[in-house]
Amino acid sequence: MKLSGNTILITGGSAGIGLAFAEKFVELKNTVIITGRTQAKLDAAKAAVPSLHCIQCDAGDPAAVKALGAEITANHPETNVLMNNAGIFDYRNLSEANDDLESLTRELNINLAGPIRTVSVLIEQLKAKKGTIINVSSGLAYVPLQAAPIYCATKAGLHSYTITLRQQLKSSGVEVIELLPPATQTELIGDLKGDGSFKIMPLQDMVDSSFKGLRAGHEEIRPGQANQLFWMSRIAPGFINGQLEKGSAELVPKVA
Repeated sequence: MKLSGNTILITGGSAGIGLAFAEKFVELKNTVIITGRTQAKLDAAKAAVPSLHCIQCDAGDPAAVKALGAEITANHPETNVLMNNAGIFDYRNLSEANDDLESLTRELNINLAGPIRTVSVLIEQLKAKKGTIINVSSGLAYVPLQAAPIYCATKAGLHSYTITLRQQLKSSGVEVIELLPPATQTELIGDLKGDGSFKIMPLQDMVDSSFKGLRAGHEEIRPGQANQLFWMSRIAPGFINGQLEKGSAELVPKVA
C-alpha cells in the first residue's frame, strides 16, 4: 500500500485506534474521512485534526451504512482506501439468560456485519480505483478471551471473512490487509489490566508497528503480543487458551 496521496475512509475514526491512524495518515499527506456514532466525538476529532472530513454514521445500522456509501460515492469519489475500524467491546457472562437480545448481538452488528456491509457499498468504487481495504480485527481472533466471548467471535469471523475477501479480490487489483492489534491502551478495553504475561500496548507503539507492516507490504499485520498469540495458537493452542482463560476469569460479569 502506498502511504501518501490517498483518500482514506476510516470507520470509527473519532477516537482510539481510528483517530490515531487518521492523524498519522494526515501527517503522511493523505485526505482522511472519518465516521463515528457520536457527533460530539466527531467534533472533538475535527478540533484536534482540522483537515479531517467527518461523517456521522453507526456502523451497526444497515441504512446508515447504505447512506454512507452514497455520500462517499457522490462527494468523495476519489476515495481509494477503506479502513474498517469501528468496533465495540463488551464483557459478558453467557451462563445466564439475557432478555435483551438486541443488546446481546450488538457486537455482531457493529464489529462483523458493519465491515461486511461497508465493503459491499463501496466495492465498485474500490475496484475502479484499484484501492485498499484494511480490516481491523484483533489478536483475539486467534485465541479468545473468555470474558469477551462475543467480541472475540466477531474478530474470528472478521479474520475468516478477510481471508476469503482477499482471495475473491485477487484478480481485481484491490489489496486486502488485516490489522490484528493486541490489547492496546484505548478506552475500548476499559478495565482490562496488564500483568507480567499479558501486556497492554501503548497506542503510539501499536500505530508505529502497524505502519512498519504497511510499508513492508504485509497482508496480516500483528503488532506486539498479537504475533505471539498467532504463533502460540498454532504451537500450543491448549496452553495459550488456558492462559487467557485464567487471565480473564475475574473480568467475567458475576451472575446476579
